[in-house]
Amino acid sequence: MEIILKEALPEKVPLLLHTAVLIGTATNRGEDFDIYLGLDNGMATKLKMLSLNQGDEALQENTSDLERFGKGSYEDWYSKGRTPFALVHRSSGALAAFVWFGPKELGRKSMKHLSDEERKDEYKESGGDWHTIAFRSYPPFRGTGVMTDFVKSATDIYMKYFPNAKLWTFNSRSNPASVALSEKLGYKIDESLSDATTVTMIKQ
Repeated sequence: MEIILKEALPEKVPLLLHTAVLIGTATNRGEDFDIYLGLDNGMATKLKMLSLNQGDEALQENTSDLERFGKGSYEDWYSKGRTPFALVHRSSGALAAFVWFGPKELGRKSMKHLSDEERKDEYKESGGDWHTIAFRSYPPFRGTGVMTDFVKSATDIYMKYFPNAKLWTFNSRSNPASVALSEKLGYKIDESLSDATTVTMIKQ
């Protein structure tokens, strides 16, 4: 995928809630996309609807997005200091892919793997220099090659804001495509922080 990023970026992140700034464009297989830092209200609504889609078995089985964005509140999630990036298909306005970063304690599991007691602390900012990354793509763009360059570009931008951040990600072992993409992006499995069903991966 060919990506062209703008040189001028917002002064700091996270942006104000429901603010989206166009920071670049992309072309993949003859399709044009726009890259945004932040999500406006319309994008957040699309994210919620995608997260509620029970027909997307891969998303439902491998992520906590149903609880996080579908049943939960985007506003509460955003309050944790998250910095999202969106890849939007220009002609249809569809959300093609989504990646976010933010401070989070190394090895802390995603929502679907937390107990009710642990979820009470889910919206507290923590992590020190540790920052999490998570990424999604959505049909019909999943599997078309949009993710690697999009996530790399988003990572480069995020690290300009947080140069001391140490990045890590959390994946299900049952999601080999996500694990493979994480490895391609330079993340390595830390077995000491993983278990039989999930892996914690640290950026090398």
